[in-house]
Amino acid sequence: MYTLVVDHPDFIVIDKSANVSFHSENDTPGLVYTLQQDLNNSELYPLHRLDKVTSGLLLFGKNKSFAQTLGDAFANHQVQKLYLALSTRKPNKKQGWIKGDMQRSRRSSWMLTPSMNNPAITQFSSLSLAPGLRAFWLYPQTGKTHQLRVALRSIGAPILGDTLYGGKANEADRTYLHATALGFSWQGQVFQFKRWPSQGQHFQQYSWADTLAPDTYPWQQWLLTASQV
Repeated sequence: MYTLVVDHPDFIVIDKSANVSFHSENDTPGLVYTLQQDLNNSELYPLHRLDKVTSGLLLFGKNKSFAQTLGDAFANHQVQKLYLALSTRKPNKKQGWIKGDMQRSRRSSWMLTPSMNNPAITQFSSLSLAPGLRAFWLYPQTGKTHQLRVALRSIGAPILGDTLYGGKANEADRTYLHATALGFSWQGQVFQFKRWPSQGQHFQQYSWADTLAPDTYPWQQWLLTASQV
């Protein structure tokens, strides 16, 4: 369900497995409940979420002071998050920005619209891994529900295995989206963590530390220097 990667007096960072629900569903314990039981701490404060299908780094506060400060940092877009995704489709652009308002669609999904009243904003870069397979580094500037999944669909490259947003059924063994790196400041100290994906046939085929595109995006040096945990 998860791997505990950092246990700080004020917070924990975990690596969530794919296909694990954040909250309990029916009789199946969710991630938050399981963490509270495993750590014997009923006052863990989740600071952000990952979709059920998404794996990767998550931050939880262990006290109200940390939770309030980092909650404000998330709200003010002062927390760095970097994701890795795969797609078998060719995007209509290979790098840049994806912006637009998010609007409810059918089947509990979302769509990106041309309006910019309260837009979802994502910066991205991509590179070809093999014929018919492309990697995307996604650097969200906002934190909307399903933002990255909708963003890649909007440029014609739905995430591999993401059937809700245009991925083909039975095409993959998971949805290939992973929260790779996380960075924030607390009490004057900068914390930066990265965790490469370990689940999924296609993720396991590559040494991700060697696939960084030679670009000048702001996450480049950060990802290279962040602590591997």
